[in-house]
Amino acid sequence: MQPLHTIFVSFFKIGAFTFGGGYAMIPLIEREVIDRHAWVERREFLDLLTLAQSVPGPIAVNTAVFVGYRMRGLRGAAAALLGTVLPSFAIILLIALFFAGIRQNPVVDAAFKGMRPAVVALIIGPVVSLARGMHRALYAVIAAAALVIWGLGWSPVYVLAGAAAAGIVWELAVARRKGGAA
Repeated sequence: MQPLHTIFVSFFKIGAFTFGGGYAMIPLIEREVIDRHAWVERREFLDLLTLAQSVPGPIAVNTAVFVGYRMRGLRGAAAALLGTVLPSFAIILLIALFFAGIRQNPVVDAAFKGMRPAVVALIIGPVVSLARGMHRALYAVIAAAALVIWGLGWSPVYVLAGAAAAGIVWELAVARRKGGAA
């Protein structure tokens, strides 16, 4: 059983050293909970990410809560949650105190513009990493979802609801086939 302070410190590091929002935190969470501590298997991590995207709230916070809960129940979830949000809260509080005076500073503006490509790379990294374990047919599903959202202007809510329904039907069909084959 992992000590609560280990869970807190792990997620504190993730929260403190990630810029660009929840998706940018995924590679750090993956490295910490799968590679470094082996708290979660890669397949289970994909399921946790799916679940974290399905509930309201930031994906990184939801993932931290799910991992913490899996490790130590409610106390683990609280430790992971506090570890994840405390650095951001402190940083935002400090920025709010001083930002109004420095926002128009060209160096600050240039720093924000310089971070944008790095954030995009941080988001693309976990997508590529997590896609390695997918079945080839799922690439067609991804392409179709992107097409209907960006190309046809469909709401992502409808695409997600349709994909969830299709996934449930698919898994029920697979389970029925396995049950009939046994």
